Amino acid sequence: MTVPIIDDDSLRDERIAQDVARAAAGDRPAFERLYRAHVNRIFALCVRMTGDRAAAEELTQDVFVRAWQKLSLFRGDSSFGTWLHRLAVNVVLNVRKTEGRDRKRFGGQDSEGDDEPVEWRVPARTESPGLAMDLEAAIGRLPPGARRVFVLHDVEGFKHEEIAEQLAITTGGSKAQLHRARMLLRQALER
Repeated sequence: MTVPIIDDDSLRDERIAQDVARAAAGDRPAFERLYRAHVNRIFALCVRMTGDRAAAEELTQDVFVRAWQKLSLFRGDSSFGTWLHRLAVNVVLNVRKTEGRDRKRFGGQDSEGDDEPVEWRVPARTESPGLAMDLEAAIGRLPPGARRVFVLHDVEGFKHEEIAEQLAITTGGSKAQLHRARMLLRQALER
């Protein structure tokens, strides 16, 4: 008689599926377990997309508030983590889009997002001067448009067509921003 091998990943996936079903029915402890299981990954995504830890903390909370509100819409076509990741990308992009509209409406400049507010910029790291530049800091210093496209394409794996749709730019604009980001990163890391 052979004993079935129980895969840790399948157990974890089953627990997550149970927590999703319970949370969708209003079970707050189940949603809290989902939050704890995914918060670090969502926060890291928000930091990469914004380049600002404080803004990322706020956006992470927004993502989970939105997830709680929209959990009943989760159909299970993909994993919960994938659904939550997509939700996080949308939340960050919607905030950016709203900020851009507000800057235009109230007299600020917005040339493809390159004149972003200072609070979204990541200052250079100074803990270890003289050492090779940290890739994360280099990404944080990219111009906003280039950084968004770089993170969405090279880090998150979206196609240029998807990025163009999400950011309301052309596919060619996405490709150009990615090229710009890679060139700037190469220059920064060669110093």
